[in-house]
Amino acid sequence: MFNQSPYDIRIEWGRRGAREAAEREDIVIIVDVLSFSSTVISALRYGARIYPYPPNLDGSEYAKKVGAEFILGRAEAAKIGKPTLSPVSFNKEHSKKKYVMSSLNGAFCTWISSKVPALLIGSLINASSVASVANRLKLETKVNITVVPCGEQWSDVRENEDTLRPSIEDYLGAGAILSYLDGERSPETEVCIGAFHNAKPRINELIWECGSGRELRERGFEGDVKHCGRLNVYQTVPILYKDHFVAAP
Repeated sequence: MFNQSPYDIRIEWGRRGAREAAEREDIVIIVDVLSFSSTVISALRYGARIYPYPPNLDGSEYAKKVGAEFILGRAEAAKIGKPTLSPVSFNKEHSKKKYVMSSLNGAFCTWISSKVPALLIGSLINASSVASVANRLKLETKVNITVVPCGEQWSDVRENEDTLRPSIEDYLGAGAILSYLDGERSPETEVCIGAFHNAKPRINELIWECGSGRELRERGFEGDVKHCGRLNVYQTVPILYKDHFVAAP
């Protein structure tokens, strides 16, 4: 059976990886660069409270239950000036307000692995900071760390095909975080770190030109791609507390 059990630091893809990390009771770092992770980080930086919720359940009904606003899709919300899955849509006006955020990848993976000892949100924009918090928690709890790049979902899946589309932005985000983590690393993590170090001098350009980046740009969200492609610009580290994210100390 495939596993990375001899190692302290591991990497697992998508929903399956999130489930396996949860079953092992690892510390989990969810990485969805474009853009659930980057949006949660940016929202918390301005003091908003984010409740993650899977897209296969009724997020609007859940929002009523917790007294929050349900975040709409990018294009729909942008027309009426509401915050969206776009990280640049949050600002100081959203401080202390509550939002339910649903997404196919980051929110779903968070939901699946929500019962772990600690669940953190990482991206390129907070890579060193999220690793620092994870290192501290690892020392305190004596628990291993799994980084989960979420990837994307194919939109035209045919019979007998997988839905997961591995994405380079999440792989590079995971590699950035892994490069700062302490402990014995699996071969899979070493390769991911190598990819990040090779890409680091051109990280902005690669995120801009990757398939996911082009997709967002073609839909008019160039600002999102620029925002998410930066390295270590924020110290905010979201950690799941019961049903919502708070900023880790």
